[in-house]
Amino acid sequence: MPKAVRFTEYGGIDVLKVVDVERPSPGRGQLLVKVVAAGINPGEAKIREGLLHDRWPATFPSGQGSDLAGTVEEVGEGVEGFAPGDEVIGFTNRRASHAEYVLVEDTELIHRPAGVSWEQGGSLFVAGTTAYAAVRAVALAPGDTVVVSGAAGGVGSLAVQLARQAGVTVIGLASEPNHPWLTDHGAIPVTYGEGVADRIRAASGGRVDAFIDTFGDGYIELALDLGVRPDRIDTIIDFAGAQKHGVKAEGNAAAASAEVLKELAALIDQRELEIPIAKVHPLDEVRDAYRELERQHTRGKIVLKP
Repeated sequence: MPKAVRFTEYGGIDVLKVVDVERPSPGRGQLLVKVVAAGINPGEAKIREGLLHDRWPATFPSGQGSDLAGTVEEVGEGVEGFAPGDEVIGFTNRRASHAEYVLVEDTELIHRPAGVSWEQGGSLFVAGTTAYAAVRAVALAPGDTVVVSGAAGGVGSLAVQLARQAGVTVIGLASEPNHPWLTDHGAIPVTYGEGVADRIRAASGGRVDAFIDTFGDGYIELALDLGVRPDRIDTIIDFAGAQKHGVKAEGNAAAASAEVLKELAALIDQRELEIPIAKVHPLDEVRDAYRELERQHTRGKIVLKP
C-alpha cells in the first residue's frame, strides 16, 4: 500500500508517523500525482505543534505538506492540458504532499520545465510564493535598500534574489558561514545578534527603505528603530507583531497561484533564480528532516523523496 505522513494529535516531532494509506482516486478536475519530491516548511511544524490552531486548525488524522513535484498517474474527468506520464510541479491545500501519491486540483499544477530539478520543483511553491509576496508587499524601487532577515533560509534566500532583480541594494542577515553565498548572489551580508542595528547602519550608509522579516524574534521592532515606515515592513511569521505595530504580514496566501509558480519556475529554468537544496531525506526520515529544519541553520530547502 502507498505510504504517507500522518499525525493524530498536536505535538513534537515524535507525533509524526509514516503509515500505509489507500491509494486515492481522482475526482472531477483532479489528478493523481506520484510524488518524486516534496519540500518541508516551518509553517508545517507550527501547525503540527498546534501553535497555529486559531488560524489553521488541524483535523485528525492529519496529513502534511503543500509543495510537490512528480508524475501524473491518473487524470480525472474534465481535466485538460495534462496526461498520464506528464512531469509536473505544484501544490496542494489539503496538507497531503508528504506521501507517495497525492490528489491535486488541475489548477494547482504546472508542467515541470526541463531546467528545474525535481528537488527544486518539489520545494518551490510555499517558499517561492511567500518570497514573491513579501518582495511585492514592500514596494521596492530601483535605488532602495532593503534588509532581509533569515536571508539564507528557504524563503529568505529567494527573497534576496527577487529583491536584487528589482534593482535594489539587499542587506542579508545571516550567520557567517552563509555570507559567501549571499555575496555571490549580490547581497551585502551582515551577521545577526547583538549590535546588528549598528552593523546594518554601517552597511547601508544609514538609510534603510524596506524590511522583509522571515525569522521573527523582534525584527519588526528593529526595522522600526532603523526608521523604516510600517507600510514598507513585511513579516511572514510574526503575526502578533504585525498587528501590534501595523506592519504588513503578506506571505504565501497573497501569491498562491499556479501563475506565480509558473513565473518562478521559468526564472529557475533560465538560471535567474536558485533554490539552494540543503538536504534530501527519504520519506521515512521525516522526523529527521524536521529535526534539522527546526535547528534554523539550513541554507535553503530540505526535501523529502518518497
